[in-house]
This record gives sequence, structure tokens and C-alpha cells, in this order.
Amino acid sequence: MKFKLTTESKIFYGIKIFRIEAIISFGDIKKGDKGGWIEKESNIDHSGDAWVSGDAQVSGDARVYGDAWVSGNAWVSGDARVSGDAWVYGGARVSGDAWVYGNAQVSGNARVSGDAQVSGDAWVSGDARVSGDARVSGDAQVSGNAWVYGGAWVKSPLYLQGTSYSLTVSSYTTITIGCHTKTYTEWKKDGIPLAKNNRFSPAQIKEYELFLELAHKWMLMYCKKEGK
Repeated sequence: MKFKLTTESKIFYGIKIFRIEAIISFGDIKKGDKGGWIEKESNIDHSGDAWVSGDAQVSGDARVYGDAWVSGNAWVSGDARVSGDAWVYGGARVSGDAWVYGNAQVSGNARVSGDAQVSGDAWVSGDARVSGDARVSGDAQVSGNAWVYGGAWVKSPLYLQGTSYSLTVSSYTTITIGCHTKTYTEWKKDGIPLAKNNRFSPAQIKEYELFLELAHKWMLMYCKKEGK
């Protein structure tokens, strides 16, 4: 046993959660240090240096284990897992069956949900969303208002910082950028003129091209003949 539930409690979205306190020293934590909030003891593994600090909260059947940390005002809920050396902090939310592991970081107001996974040295930040069966791995960074969902897979060295990049969930043959939905071929033909008409900067145009190629590779991987 490395921590206990204290008598300090509060109700958060109808769930009673308790402040934790270390009962032994481990990692950077000293005996007697107060931590964050959890619903039940099983939310944090007693082995390893896993910890919840600040006003962070872990509830439901969510688990934090290994040497992972959840801090700030972050919230991990549902059946979500945070493991390895992963770090969830700021106002980030990890929910559903999502899994954050390896050296991955989720920060800011980012959301990781559904069956999504963030792993490796990946970083999801800002107001980014990763959901569905999406995977973000390697050294990839997803930030700003970018949205990765469905079965999309973002790997190093791609950096997404756009406002509304996405793959459609219902059809794996089209790509949505902003409010426009087209096939890969149509985007290759019309995309750059559209970007210029919308006064995209050279950096944004380059980012658009990177996203488009990612989408095409994903289509080829999962749909064979679709999207060529």
C-alpha cells in the first residue's frame, strides 16, 4: 500500500471522490503528501510510481498505473487507462476506453475518448480531440483545434495544428477539411486553389498537404482501392 483515501471528499458530477494521501515515500512523493482525487482505491495502482496530484480526478473504472501521472485539473474517467511514463495534465480529459501510455502527454483542454490510443512520445494538446479508434503515436503532435477520429492513425513526423482536419466516420473514401468534403483525387486537384482563396498562409498550405497525404495513406491501408 502506498496511499490511502482521506476523509476529505466532494461530489463531482454525481460521483463521490476522495482526496488521497501517501502513506509511504516513493518516487518524488513523500510520506504524508496529499494528492488529487479518486473515486476508489483501484483507480491508482499501488505498485510503481503512478500518482494523481493537484485537483486532478480519476473516477469510474479508470486506472493509472506504472509510473504515469495525472495532475492539474485533468480528469480520467470511464474505463480509460494511463500507464507507463505517460502524463495527463492541465484541463485534459481521457475517457471511455481510451489509453494513454508510453511517454505520451495529453495536456491543455485536449480530449482523448472512445477507443483512442495515444502512445510513444506523442503529444496531444490545446483543444485537440482524438476519438473513435484513432491512434496517435511516435513523435506525432496534435494540437490547436485539430480533430483526429474514426480509424485515423497519426504517426511521426506529422504535426497537426489545423482548425478542423478530419476523416469522415461513415465513409473511408472522403476527407473533410473545414466545411468541405471531397475525395482524395478532388482534394489534390482543387485543394491548393481553395486554400489560397481562403487566404491560407504558406505554413498552413504545407500543413494541409501533410494532412492530405496522411489521409491518403490511411485510406490505402484500410480500404485498398478506395481513395486512389
